[in-house]
This record gives sequence, structure tokens and C-alpha cells, in this order.
Amino acid sequence: MAVNHSHLIELGLKFPGASMKFPFRFDLPVLYVRGKMFALLGKQGSDQSVNLKTSPDEAGWQRQTYPGSVIPGYHMNKEHWNTVILNGNVPDDVVLQMLHESYQRVVSKLPHKDRIGLE
Repeated sequence: MAVNHSHLIELGLKFPGASMKFPFRFDLPVLYVRGKMFALLGKQGSDQSVNLKTSPDEAGWQRQTYPGSVIPGYHMNKEHWNTVILNGNVPDDVVLQMLHESYQRVVSKLPHKDRIGLE
């Protein structure tokens, strides 16, 4: 079974300083660290999806490696965000690594005082 929203929320909330809010709609949970988004959980057609932050180079590599399952971030900066469709085509361990990388990228951009205890 492929990673799903429940699994990503459970793991994401274990990261230091992580929280969940519903700023857009009641059915679109967003994971935050110190007020900055690191995962937006949504849908692409009938499949669950998650928007995750990455480097521009990694974004392109992921899209080429998993065509149709990793696409430019829906309603996001296409250079730094990918939408990962949770349909089983991207291995679970890769999706979980992408979640962790997204969290780490957001933490690395926080002001020093906000990073204390997160790294």
C-alpha cells in the first residue's frame, strides 16, 4: 500500500516544531514548522497528493524519474515545489525522504532564533 495522507501527517507531526493547520479548506491539511509550510496535502483527480519543497535541481530530477507522479507544485513556486501524487508509483521510502527534505529545507531558511531546537 502506498503512503497516504494519514501516514504523512503522523510522520510529519513527529518533526520538532511541526504543527498542522487548515488555512485554505477543511479538507486540505497543511504541515508547518514555526509558521512556515513544508507539506500541503491535497488531491489530484481521485488520488491523494502532497506538495513538498525541494531544490530546483532535485525538483527536475524527481519529475524526470517519476513522470506523471511528480509534477511541478500545484499552485506553488514551480522551481522549488513538487506535487507528488500518492498513487504508488513513487516508492514509499522516496516519498518519506522527500517529506523529510522539505521539512529540512524550510527549517534551514528560518531565522536563527527560530531554528534553535529544530536542527
